[in-house]
Amino acid sequence: MRFQNKTALVTGGNGGIGFSTAKLLIAEGARVAITGRDGAKLEEAVRELGPNAIGIQADLNDPAALDTIVKRVSEAFGSLDVVFANAGISGPTPLGSTAAQAFELIVRTNLTAVFLTVQAALPLMRKGGSIVLNGSVMRELGMPGSSAYSASKAGVTGMARVLAAELVERGIRVNTVIPGATRTSIWTRGAREGTTIDATEKALAPSIPMARLVEPEEVARAVVFLASDDASGMTATEMVVDGGLLGARNGAPMYRAAS
Repeated sequence: MRFQNKTALVTGGNGGIGFSTAKLLIAEGARVAITGRDGAKLEEAVRELGPNAIGIQADLNDPAALDTIVKRVSEAFGSLDVVFANAGISGPTPLGSTAAQAFELIVRTNLTAVFLTVQAALPLMRKGGSIVLNGSVMRELGMPGSSAYSASKAGVTGMARVLAAELVERGIRVNTVIPGATRTSIWTRGAREGTTIDATEKALAPSIPMARLVEPEEVARAVVFLASDDASGMTATEMVVDGGLLGARNGAPMYRAAS
C-alpha cells in the first residue's frame, strides 16, 4: 500500500472530492484527518471512513481554527506526509450587482485560506511530503457571473508554483489537481438550491467530450497519485480531470453533431 505508515490532512474532507480522497488514502494505508464546518456531516464522514480517520470541525476563515487543526493533528499523528488543500466555496458574483463582502468571502475561502492552511501545516510536514491544491477549469472558461470563483482558482494554480519553488529544498512537492464539473453537492447548494445533479449533468453533458460529469473518485485518484511516491519527480505541475473539456473541447457532442 502506497501510504502505509503515512499521515494526511484533507480539508473539506466531509464530502465530495475531499471525502473520496480521504477514503482512497485510508484504503492505501494512511491515517487521515479531515476538516469540515458541518459537525453532523463531519461525524457521519468519520464513521464511514473508520478508525484511521479523525474529524476536526473548523471554519478555515478563522485563524484560530487553523491553530486547532495543527494542534489536533500533532497530538494524533505527530507529523504529516500529505496535505490536500481542498476546502472551497462557490457563488455567483455578477458584475454590477455583487457586494464586496460576497466577493471577498469566496476569495478568502478559496485562496487566502488555502495559503494559510499550507503555512500552518508546514511545521508538521516531513521531508518527502506532498501538498496538493484543488484548482478548477473555471480559471480559464470565462464563465459569466463567476469572477470571484474563477479568479480564486486561477490564483491557486499560480500560488502552487510559488509554493513548489519555496519548498523544493525541503523535499516537499506541491502540485495542483484541476477538476472539471464533478458530481458533488456543490451543484445543489446556495444559488443552485433546488437543482439536481442529474439535471445539471443533462445541461452540461453536450459541452463535455466525455458527455458526463466527472465522478469525485476520478478526481480523488489523481490527487492520490500526485500525493504518492509514484509522482516523486513531479512538482509545480497540474493534473486535469475534466472529461476532455479543456484539451479536446471540439470533441464534445454539441460540436460533433454540427460537423
